Amino acid sequence: MKKINSISIILHLFVGIGALLGGLLAILNPHNAAGINAIEALKNSPFTSFLIPGIILFTIIGLGNIFSAFMFRFKSRYQGYISNIFGWALVIWIVVQCIMLQQVIFLHVIYLIIGFIQGTLAMIILFKEKLFPANIFINLYENIKRKAS
Repeated sequence: MKKINSISIILHLFVGIGALLGGLLAILNPHNAAGINAIEALKNSPFTSFLIPGIILFTIIGLGNIFSAFMFRFKSRYQGYISNIFGWALVIWIVVQCIMLQQVIFLHVIYLIIGFIQGTLAMIILFKEKLFPANIFINLYENIKRKAS
């Protein structure tokens, strides 16, 4: 379990720091973030600049993953849920980004895989802690069975 937690912390910090930097870059220079012309890149999206995507990247993906990494440090009972939410948020972010930009580059694939790994590790944590939603039914059944005895 310690190894799973360590890997999760590293992945959340890696994604979080990268998203904070990328989001900040997009917020500070929304029309030409990282040398990418916003008007050309975002022609198939509802945005005309990288400002709103940058804010979303900074807050949800960046701060969210940093928050998730810190929750491992504090040994929160709900860490598996928190990690799962931000792992799948990354997957959704990458899929939506690829659809809007109408292109898939190597970094998209890497971050998509990282998001799947985060989600999978979080589910393992939830199962081991007996917190996964399916365990609710198992616990309910065991409580009913115990009361009936």
